[in-house]
Amino acid sequence: MQHDTDVPHTLLLRKAMLLSGEQVDVLITNGIISFIQSSALWQQEAAHHDPITQQVDCEGWYLTSGWIDMHVHAYSELSPYGDEIDKIGIRHGVTTIVDAGSCGGDDIDELLQQDEGTRTSLLAFLNISRIGLRRVDELSNLEWIDAEQVQQAVEHYPNHIVGLKARISASVVQEQGIEPLQRARQLSSQTNLPLMVHIGSGPPDIREVLNLLNHGDIVTHYLNGKSNNLFDTAGQPLPELTAALKRGIHLDVGHGSASFSFRVAEQARDAGIPLHTISTDIYRQNRLDGPVYNMSNVLSKFLYLGYALTDIMEAVTIHAAEWLNRPELAGMKPGQQANLTLFAIEPGPVLLTDSEGEQRTAAQYIEAKGVVKDGAFFACQIRTQASH
Repeated sequence: MQHDTDVPHTLLLRKAMLLSGEQVDVLITNGIISFIQSSALWQQEAAHHDPITQQVDCEGWYLTSGWIDMHVHAYSELSPYGDEIDKIGIRHGVTTIVDAGSCGGDDIDELLQQDEGTRTSLLAFLNISRIGLRRVDELSNLEWIDAEQVQQAVEHYPNHIVGLKARISASVVQEQGIEPLQRARQLSSQTNLPLMVHIGSGPPDIREVLNLLNHGDIVTHYLNGKSNNLFDTAGQPLPELTAALKRGIHLDVGHGSASFSFRVAEQARDAGIPLHTISTDIYRQNRLDGPVYNMSNVLSKFLYLGYALTDIMEAVTIHAAEWLNRPELAGMKPGQQANLTLFAIEPGPVLLTDSEGEQRTAAQYIEAKGVVKDGAFFACQIRTQASH
């Protein structure tokens, strides 16, 4: 949300570091990037610019476009799968969050009205079940899948609803098996929106699920450690996964309380499975008690796994913005709206915990330091990784 009364006229980020290692100064005027240039050049030109309203010393911090979390639960009315928008957004270095199906047609109005007065941008996947996550077996009754209501919600919120969400695991669908996903596929065609599909314990079998997915659909929780996952007993990708990737499906981490395994993540890395988007599946309980805590914690696990920093950052900026068809969210050029994240790589050791309770000790970790949103700098408010 824009707050004209408290937007500084000029904001200068001093000595921030691009992923290339170049140190730059960034001048932002009324929320728009005026320039990004070498810090040495700014010292020469400072006398020719208007007085700076707000200046932030960013030495030692990296600068990227604003982090995007493709899988959160931000409907604060829900328990346990709910939270407050800014507590899982800008306070953790994330400038845009995408609620992943907390609400169906019954509650989507209330969810999208919650962004009044918040700084974090909010988008949403609409749950194909009208009741959303008011129950955790929301697809066990096919009467809760109301095609007309889905269509109405999509038409009413074209700028907010980015896709449809279907949680296809045994505890959710129960006796309905693959039928809810078949219904979701029909709704996807009718609304011209892609699917985000939650995978987990079977039935249905993961191979049935993959075979129903098309170009642009998202598999979230793809690194879960359940037996019904995307890899065989030897740790190799299922043929159905390989075929689905060739069709253009998108893989999303969706860490959460039960859906990220170091063991499976290492299998995916070793098999050369591409890193598409990294998301948290964060909500109040796993934010406060772990194992998620915040986006920095999740990103640190991929740093530990040996992924290049550039690849990790692209997974929460460029790749997410491309899937959302909102390239401006990953823009970082003069003339564009300033939507930025600042972070540091801090020395460890630090203990990182996956959703299976397995722990690994990392020599370093990522920590968000601040964001630029609506023309102003906001410091992040997260506990240090070392306290975990």
